[in-house]
Amino acid sequence: MLGLIQDRPLLISSLIEYSGLNHGDVEIVSRSVEGPIHRTNYRNVNLRAKKLAQALGKLGVEIGDRIGTIAWNGYRHMEIYFGVSGMGAVCHTINPRLFPEQIAYIVNHAEDKYIFVDLTFIPLIEALKDHLKNVKGFIVMTDQEHMPESELDNLLCYETLLSGESGDYDWPQFDEMTASSLCYTSGTTGNPKGVLYANRSTVLHSFCVCTNDGLGICNGDSILAVVPMFHANAWGLPYAAAMCGAKMVLPGAAMDGASLYELMETEKVTVSAGVPTIWMMLLGYVKENKLKFSTMNRTVIGGSAAPRSMIDTFIKDYGVNVVHAWGMTETSPIGTTGNLLKKHAELPENEKIDIRIKQGRLVYGVELKITDDDNKELPRDGVAFGDIKVRGPWITSGYFKGEGGNVLDEGGWFTTGDVGTIDPDGYMQITDRSKDVIKSGGEWISSIDVENEATGCPGIVEAAVIAIPHPKWDERPLVIAVKEKGHSVTREDVIKHLESTLAKWQLPDDVVFVDELPHTATGKLLKTKLREDFKDYKLPTA
Repeated sequence: MLGLIQDRPLLISSLIEYSGLNHGDVEIVSRSVEGPIHRTNYRNVNLRAKKLAQALGKLGVEIGDRIGTIAWNGYRHMEIYFGVSGMGAVCHTINPRLFPEQIAYIVNHAEDKYIFVDLTFIPLIEALKDHLKNVKGFIVMTDQEHMPESELDNLLCYETLLSGESGDYDWPQFDEMTASSLCYTSGTTGNPKGVLYANRSTVLHSFCVCTNDGLGICNGDSILAVVPMFHANAWGLPYAAAMCGAKMVLPGAAMDGASLYELMETEKVTVSAGVPTIWMMLLGYVKENKLKFSTMNRTVIGGSAAPRSMIDTFIKDYGVNVVHAWGMTETSPIGTTGNLLKKHAELPENEKIDIRIKQGRLVYGVELKITDDDNKELPRDGVAFGDIKVRGPWITSGYFKGEGGNVLDEGGWFTTGDVGTIDPDGYMQITDRSKDVIKSGGEWISSIDVENEATGCPGIVEAAVIAIPHPKWDERPLVIAVKEKGHSVTREDVIKHLESTLAKWQLPDDVVFVDELPHTATGKLLKTKLREDFKDYKLPTA
């Protein structure tokens, strides 16, 4: 027997239609590529997204067609999010930080019909144009006044396209499992793989982001979305903001500390979201200029593990609560969020931070377990660690066009590649990527644990840990660190600092300093590059 409930599809178009009708005056503020701050609202975004759908229809775009974007976080990108997916096409967000060869590969693999391009990235596309096989045209995200001279064929102006449409358009209704958006993994090894999201998965994920035990986004928030819209749907923030009618603040290409801080203050930002490398830069700027945050009360940190020192600084020095979150492109991306439970309210602040440094607690909608090498589930005791596996209604079931083959086990679980623990309260802590765990003399050393402690050493702004072969112990850890500007911290200082927090067998055998560390296109430490750079490094203990 089925329930007597109306069967209405969960569609992305319903989010912007709802917000346009019920939160129409709520602002969306962007630092535009052309320069000035631009202000619009949900009513206009809904209207312009409809105009965009009309224009794309006239260009021959049909349901299921892939439409690429190479763009910063801005209001036009947000309109594309809703206009493309709303008409039943697939919004393919392309990471401009990938290698050019990777960009060409994913555009061709996705068979993008048109590509929306911010002015910044015109030279990038011009260099690739001869390698893009299926693209019928490029739509420059600007007005006619700022259209560039270019050798690209079939160059169209975004504002000119929209100006020719009325916006008298009803969002079409279709199956909620219809593909909505496409994002490729950053691909540290091999070619990137495409994760194909659905309307249904995106709407369900938005509900999660809006819950208090998710990211707690609500109508009263002003959200600075630093996490790029070209990465995992900006962690679902544009959709969730539309669902609850929260103000959106979009930083464009200006990602330096001064520009971000200015937006935070002028737009009365209450919540922000980004990767640790961004917050490291922002905190450095704020500290150097003796500033405070007047309205921001929480920040979401994900993409890679946030060092304890960063969380500690946000909370103790600036009164900003940190929500440590974990996920991946394959999980839409929210998997866990680091919100405290009621029973933690009276704990001393240091003990609260002990909980916050974990990657967070399972959210409803995601199932998670850890298994050993024989695929046997391990206990949720906070001690046993194993391969992290997930499943749920916004977890990938496979990669676009079947790349990588069957990625689910017999129980429908997706293996993340992360290794971690789960405690009795459901908090998950990543101990490492499976390929980054250091095996030394029969013991396992978490590179993440050593990195976090090293970053807490005065004078160190960022650290990476890799395994170096050792004739006696098989592998031993090497710390590769970046010094704070003007600081004279030494190898001995770092090791002495680590001696107070790590067991003797976990201590690195050496510390080397570099000007900067390599990162993936999404801000994660690129350890494959470090392992290549230091493949011939000989430890002093070897």
